[in-house]
Amino acid sequence: MSDQSRGPRPSGKPYRRPKKDPVRFLAFEALRAVDERDAYANLVLPPLLRKAREKGDFDGRDAALATELVYGTLRRQGTYDAVIAACVDRPLREVDPPVLDVLSLGVHQLLGTRIPTHAAVSASVELARVVLGDGRAKFVNAVLRKVAQDDLDGWIARVAPPYEDDPEEHLAVVHSHPRWVVSALWDSLGGPRAGIEELLAADNERPEVTLVARPGRAGTDELLREEAAVAGRWSPYAVRLAEGGEPGAIEAVREGRAGVQDEGSQLVALALANAPLEGPDGKWLDGCAGPGGKAALLAALAAERGAVLLASEKQPHRAGLVAKALDGNPGPYQVIAADGLRPPWRSGSFDRVLMDVPCTGLGALRRRPEARWRRRPEDLEGFGLLQRGLLKTALDSVRVGGVVGYATCSPHLAETRAVVEDVLKQWPDAELIDARALLPGVPALGEGPDVQLWPHVHGTDAMYLALIRRTG
Repeated sequence: MSDQSRGPRPSGKPYRRPKKDPVRFLAFEALRAVDERDAYANLVLPPLLRKAREKGDFDGRDAALATELVYGTLRRQGTYDAVIAACVDRPLREVDPPVLDVLSLGVHQLLGTRIPTHAAVSASVELARVVLGDGRAKFVNAVLRKVAQDDLDGWIARVAPPYEDDPEEHLAVVHSHPRWVVSALWDSLGGPRAGIEELLAADNERPEVTLVARPGRAGTDELLREEAAVAGRWSPYAVRLAEGGEPGAIEAVREGRAGVQDEGSQLVALALANAPLEGPDGKWLDGCAGPGGKAALLAALAAERGAVLLASEKQPHRAGLVAKALDGNPGPYQVIAADGLRPPWRSGSFDRVLMDVPCTGLGALRRRPEARWRRRPEDLEGFGLLQRGLLKTALDSVRVGGVVGYATCSPHLAETRAVVEDVLKQWPDAELIDARALLPGVPALGEGPDVQLWPHVHGTDAMYLALIRRTG
């Protein structure tokens, strides 16, 4: 700091060094990582929180507030951008990204939390002084004081077009989704306005932490002894943790005998494992196994039956994550790094094949809210080519009479039914199995034979599953 900055200011007031608020500074760091490095908050935030705890800067309440600030800001980014745009005298693209991150954090505190107005503004301005400097802190102060003149409902009434004039844009602003995503989800869901509004609202809710007890290694009875643990809704291996539950504090999770896994992902693995077969059932394949959650459940189920799982993943570092997830499995298994479009195994080698293909991830926006802002409609073409190629590999890899599970964590029709229909047109010796019968007790599974799960209906990620038997 210069000598001049230490002395009296033109106003006559002495310079005051800005005070660093560790909670808001950490939230700002996380948002910058998401913006600058295309990082995911669910990967960036835990190590930042762990470091803050180790330094003694944080307690449990601080960690909860930092988490809410990061995820709340990312979930409502579209709505907050519309509000900020109404309060600045330039296009948002001309506002420096770090300034916009500080503004968004402030707007979330004003419109999305119970933090008092004066505290939300003053804390945001102080953060701006720390990370941006005094000059831009004045800009932040001016904008947030304008935002503070109304509540969230009032701002939405001002910045969202009426539903009657433009339904998709209205929903996009109100529920903070890109317009093209609103349109795609509405097409996938079908039905009236109420259904799409419930889905979009569910995307903005904090998901429960769900555990999976890996068969032969841990039971749900052990996990249910944990504080605030309750049984899963649909999977016999699922246990849900109430808000604030910390999976890393659970012994079975630390030891790899249990894991964190959405119930929708568990259902996909279970449906494939339980699909009826004729003939041998000793060789299973997970063809896109990273990071290893489904592979770990499949390997444990295979071990109970005396079967062997081959888990294949193209990226070597992700194959390493799969190996870590499977370490300690009670039966034999193998993990390899291989390209699913050029597989090293022979045709017809497996009795069951899971191909959980790379996709836009629009079914997991509760967990990765930033994904909605990164994806573009043009991404679908590249994913579609890959998805079709991987499904063809899966059908070639399974024996006659064997079963393939095609799964995506996206409900977009271009990644689900369109892929399956296109490949089956080119593969006449295959037929769809009614997957609904393999998800007993799960309601509202549609007309079949494929299955689409929904956050607002099933409390899961929006997983899609088609089960296909090779007939020739």
